[in-house]
Amino acid sequence: MKRQRLVVAGAGSTYTLGMIMSLIEEKEHFPLESIIFYDTDAVRQEKNARAAKVILHDKYPELKSFSWTTDKKEAFEQADFVFVQIRTGGLKMRELDEKIPLKHGVVGQETCGPGGMAYGLRSIGDMIDLVQDIRAHAPEAWILNYTNPAAIVAEALRREFPDDKKLLNICDMPAAIMVSYAKILGKEIWDLVPEYFGLNHFGWFTDIYDKEGNRLTDDIKRAITEDGFLPEDSEIVNDPSWIKTFKQVETMLNDFPEYLPNTYLQYYLYPSDMASKDDIDNTRARQVINGREKRVHELEDQLIADNTTANADLEVDIHGCYMIRVAASLAYNNRDTFIVITENNGIISNMPADAMVEVPALLTSDGPKPMAVGEIPRFYKGLMEGQLAFEQIVVDAYYEKNYNRLLQALTLNRTVVDTPTAQNILDDLIEANQGYWPELV
Repeated sequence: MKRQRLVVAGAGSTYTLGMIMSLIEEKEHFPLESIIFYDTDAVRQEKNARAAKVILHDKYPELKSFSWTTDKKEAFEQADFVFVQIRTGGLKMRELDEKIPLKHGVVGQETCGPGGMAYGLRSIGDMIDLVQDIRAHAPEAWILNYTNPAAIVAEALRREFPDDKKLLNICDMPAAIMVSYAKILGKEIWDLVPEYFGLNHFGWFTDIYDKEGNRLTDDIKRAITEDGFLPEDSEIVNDPSWIKTFKQVETMLNDFPEYLPNTYLQYYLYPSDMASKDDIDNTRARQVINGREKRVHELEDQLIADNTTANADLEVDIHGCYMIRVAASLAYNNRDTFIVITENNGIISNMPADAMVEVPALLTSDGPKPMAVGEIPRFYKGLMEGQLAFEQIVVDAYYEKNYNRLLQALTLNRTVVDTPTAQNILDDLIEANQGYWPELV
């Protein structure tokens, strides 16, 4: 089995050490020759890298090399795979993405509604530049992108790189949900075969099977409605915000029992309720700054000071394992089934061909082979068409540098709807994002 050369782009992320632990956990499925960290923030990256070096020394001795750099050529020229996890503007801008809509009584969330639009407009340019840099030095490398907001980013990358068959956008949220399904069923996530359709952070599981073909959907629905639903991924299992989010699935399933919903649908189906429950002085970004970011920095300090993992509390992240299993299926032609973001082209027969949809696909060395979904019911189609129009108009606005396009997008979005409210939020976001967004006309 060929050992892969991996680059982690955006290695200053607080998720990076969890990814390292996932790479160690999955090394039999995805063996590595080398790991290179790449980030434009040298200081933030170096602290992660020095901590990762201690972990890899103790737990991955067969790895031939590990290094970190801010030089594009050095990072990418030998890459087989690049995992991309950038956050333009960092948590500081995420906090504004959340607080500004809440000031106007609208959902404040990093990937949904106005916050998702703001983050998307910041991400597009950097993602295009990064893919161009990778392709300049590694034209044949697989690029696995899980930069948020994935739907808007994927739409922009589709337009910019229409012929790039080795650029794949994926999201770990379906995997995090499936971990909880597996817990209910007494199984592992890898034992489950999902049927699913939607857009990123806007989809539904129509059925869940095991690998023997047994349908498990009704067992999951019964367990959720009778016993509730809780996160099981180690990164979010004890997080009060995520616990509330998973509990909301019970409400969604009672109101719309046909399919099992993605957790993010709560923001679109109950926007007023979601906005009223949020504390503008303690948004999710502030919780991450005071929680995960603080814990990760303390862990880094401990690892660097001790120069050993002996006293460190290290956990494997399911989002990392999911990404790695995706990479393994592509590298070794495993033909495993994963939920990915891909151009529709008839997969959902009553949705536009150019929609970037999220569906199950067999992942092969020749790329994803999406599974046909067919026609979806009118209610779900209507919801998806509105959300798709929002996402595509946001990308239109980026290229056209057009204020009115963004006003149209926000007015379409189910978290906003009201035009004067959309206008007020947009004006505040423009002021906050000076230097990040294109100059609008």
